[in-house]
Amino acid sequence: MKIVDAKVIVCCPGRNFVTLKLTTEDGVYGLGDATLNGRELAVASYLKDYVIPLLIGRDARRIEDTWQYFYKGAYWRRGPVTMSAIAAVDTALWDIKGKVMNAPLYQLLGGASRDAVLVYGHASGSGIEETVQAAAHYIKGGYKAIRAQSGIPGLPSTYGVGRGVMYYEPAEKDAPPENSWSSEAYMNFVPSLFARLRKEFGNELHLLHDVHHRLTPMEAARLGKELEPHHLFWLEDPTPAELQEGFRLIRQHTTTPLAVGEVFNTIYDCQQLIQEQLIDYIRTTVVHAGGITHLRRIANLAEMYQVRTGSHGATDLSPVCMGAALHFDLSVHNFGIQEYMKHTDETDRVFPHAYKFENGLMHPGDAPGLGVDIEEELAAKYPYAVAYLPVNRKLDGTMHNW
Repeated sequence: MKIVDAKVIVCCPGRNFVTLKLTTEDGVYGLGDATLNGRELAVASYLKDYVIPLLIGRDARRIEDTWQYFYKGAYWRRGPVTMSAIAAVDTALWDIKGKVMNAPLYQLLGGASRDAVLVYGHASGSGIEETVQAAAHYIKGGYKAIRAQSGIPGLPSTYGVGRGVMYYEPAEKDAPPENSWSSEAYMNFVPSLFARLRKEFGNELHLLHDVHHRLTPMEAARLGKELEPHHLFWLEDPTPAELQEGFRLIRQHTTTPLAVGEVFNTIYDCQQLIQEQLIDYIRTTVVHAGGITHLRRIANLAEMYQVRTGSHGATDLSPVCMGAALHFDLSVHNFGIQEYMKHTDETDRVFPHAYKFENGLMHPGDAPGLGVDIEEELAAKYPYAVAYLPVNRKLDGTMHNW
């Protein structure tokens, strides 16, 4: 079952996506997501110039061997561009295998470990009361878990406060927008947000919050401790994880569960965090961490240390990746929760899919393979548009983590 054709499809139905389509000599094709937000064309070029020429003629059934070939064979290992490209190949091959065997992907991964997948949505507002209203909107829609973010008094812009009701897209056209930041104002404000949410909705609702890598370990430790009375499901990305031992300090001072990993690319990025039990949830994704094959290795390691999965699922992951993530989530034993942000109607038309949301839960569907397709003619009507993620500066002008 040789691969005879491979193409990279770049489109922008509301935001940019990079999709790899592999076709075998039997006419079976598979899809893989290769989107890297704000650097999409780098992965598209890597695929077209370096990966596709080596794919033609390979046996589509040899998924593990192909993964090792593009990881070890490149010599320059790891990194978001390389690993997103490998993920696209890997996901497309799993899609093909599912279609050939006439089975949904989760059945190839050992079958379902649960009936459906718990997901969380994003509630945000310019202030606390707007965030409360947004949370109520999600609850009315059936969500049982909500990530809550709010504008901070005195700051003109705040991470996580979206422009849409059901989705959040931070990428902007042309030059990167510059946001202003004050860790002091943020830390003084956030506990009041969650006190208000608990007063309104009680303790049944799962509440999550994303710090977005903006605090030092000690600042994050203080915030985690002050949020303990509000029983967060998790505190996400409390500090930049390049310094993994920084999480030891946070762990010493708070029992608030910690989640990290959406920017990780390999198991080596999270090995210490998992083995020292410095986190509770690992948020690596199908597209940025080498595909289904490598994500399963990360989950297997995490299970040994009672760390659960909580994969990133923002709108910069195409429906191809969301479908793959849901198959992974349904099958893996130590699943925790899945981020889910609704795509635009234009995106859903370009990528018709079998997965569905109902009463706070999602299921990938039982279509063969991923259960996600691409309408290429429609995709061609949405050409690539340059877009950048914002950058962040402290109030005195110092560059900071966005």
